[in-house]
Amino acid sequence: MVRRPAMTTGLLKVFDDPKKQLEVIRRGVSEIISEEELLDKLARSHKKNRPLRIKAGFDPTAPDIHLGHTVLIEKMRHFQELGHEVIFLIGDYTGMIGDPTGKNEQRKPLSKEEVDANAATYKEQIFKILDPARTKIVFNSEWFSKMSAQEVASLGTLLTVARMLERDDFKKRFEAHNDISLLEFYYPLFQGYDSVALKADIELGGTDQRFNLLMGRTLQRKYGKAEQVVIMMPLLEGLDGVNKMSKSLGNYVGINEPATEIYGKLMSISDELMMKYYTLLSHKDIDELAALREGLANGTVHPKKAKEDLAFEITERCHGAFSAQKAKEGFNLIFTSKEIPDDIATYSYEWAEPTVWLPKILKDTGLCESTGQAIRLINQGGVKIDGRKADGQDEKLPAGEYVLKVGKRKFMRIKPL
Repeated sequence: MVRRPAMTTGLLKVFDDPKKQLEVIRRGVSEIISEEELLDKLARSHKKNRPLRIKAGFDPTAPDIHLGHTVLIEKMRHFQELGHEVIFLIGDYTGMIGDPTGKNEQRKPLSKEEVDANAATYKEQIFKILDPARTKIVFNSEWFSKMSAQEVASLGTLLTVARMLERDDFKKRFEAHNDISLLEFYYPLFQGYDSVALKADIELGGTDQRFNLLMGRTLQRKYGKAEQVVIMMPLLEGLDGVNKMSKSLGNYVGINEPATEIYGKLMSISDELMMKYYTLLSHKDIDELAALREGLANGTVHPKKAKEDLAFEITERCHGAFSAQKAKEGFNLIFTSKEIPDDIATYSYEWAEPTVWLPKILKDTGLCESTGQAIRLINQGGVKIDGRKADGQDEKLPAGEYVLKVGKRKFMRIKPL
């Protein structure tokens, strides 16, 4: 596994002015509740030379982390570089319930064995971004497993059903007469209690987590504790540029994927989406990003070069410089060498769904006579996408631009209609 070099010391001195710290923290943020409270916390932290406690929670419901997940982890890194205490909370207890956020039906609970296995992979993957020496990993089973049934039940007295139904996804399910389990009502309470147990000064989360994040403030207040500041980050669109990055939609970039996959996928994103990726994922500082935007605007920086730099940076972070360079060379070989004819045909393809089955694409574009033939060629290793072999007959592609190769001589560039 590739680990980031240890961070240099003394970074807090560079940003010791609370207003300078706030400038770094604001980067890419959707909303802060409230900025005035945050500035006050930063000022008191600086005056007392006491780092703030920054909490971000992750339920280990799947074994792999993708770039959408790393938006929060990158913000945690910003706080690390400012000298604050970062707490990576693994929700091994709540993960067995499943976060109902954005769900229109009850989630299937995970077993303890599944949660533990996924949590083990999280501990490895996050150190591609965070400094392991300055990251505190905690599990919320540390306090929930010690609570009596009476103590757990007492959490339910802190909020009313009416308040819970203010939450948009619960409200929609209630109005549609879809089931909502009492256990799901407890999920926001558990997440909020995590902030009480950890004495969090700040909690990070996505914009879809607003209700749960504010619950932390509510419970801290009810327990007579100082309320945390809530910082919400935007949801990262996937490779299709439309939907939230998701493994189920096939529009994701996994940080444990091969270097060639990461590099190639990032080269497929649109120029418009590229700058959002830079803002949320790149380790370029604020001034460097401003210079990049200016260069793209006045034409002194070519979008393709900017995209290559982004793809290389993220691939290097995940797999190291050597693998990133090899991935870049392999990608360039496909797109600049004579392996691809100069007169390659372009097909404007209509994506009827967010992702489309690869054999169907091959049939629709005329590269194969039937899906059956396409499946056979894929299984024989005779189909390539942007220079890589197709993953298998079940692969789906999100909307985007690709160079498809079937056999030795059939090429086609497809792009969204």
